[in-house]
Parts: sequence; structure tokens; C-alpha cells
Amino acid sequence: MTEPANPVRDAILALTAAAGPGKTISAEQAARAVSDKGFQRVLKDVRAEAVRLHKAGTVLIYRKGKPVEDPDAFKGVYRLGLPAG
Repeated sequence: MTEPANPVRDAILALTAAAGPGKTISAEQAARAVSDKGFQRVLKDVRAEAVRLHKAGTVLIYRKGKPVEDPDAFKGVYRLGLPAG
């Protein structure tokens, strides 16, 4: 069975893949890829999906240039990127 369409997940995966290893994207970039005019409403969904992807090891959440240790407890501005290697 295939997963239902998830535009937030698709945007995060596409943008981090395009950025490549060692580069990151902002949450705003992912939200704008889903809804340019209503991106602020999408930011909460981006964060929730980023946490799921981080736990799965697909995408890492970065704070101050370093991956967060606990994706459920980080605060503030964050960026998303591919794991090294």
C-alpha cells in the first residue's frame, strides 16, 4: 500500500535533496514550496514533518550548525539538511 500524498514531506525531501549533502534549507523555504501566500500557516506542519523525518534518519534538524540531539525538545530557529554520508 502506498502512502497518501504529503506535500510538506515532498517539499522537504525535494529541497534538501536539491541542496545536497552539507547544505541546509530553512523551514520557511519548505513552507513556501507548499503555499507561497499562506506559508506561515504551514510552518507548524513543516516542523512536525521535520521531527518525523529526523527520527527516521532521512533528514536532520540543525540548530546553530549542529544536529539536534532531541528532535522533540529543540527550540528556536532551525534548518533542515541531509545526513552526512
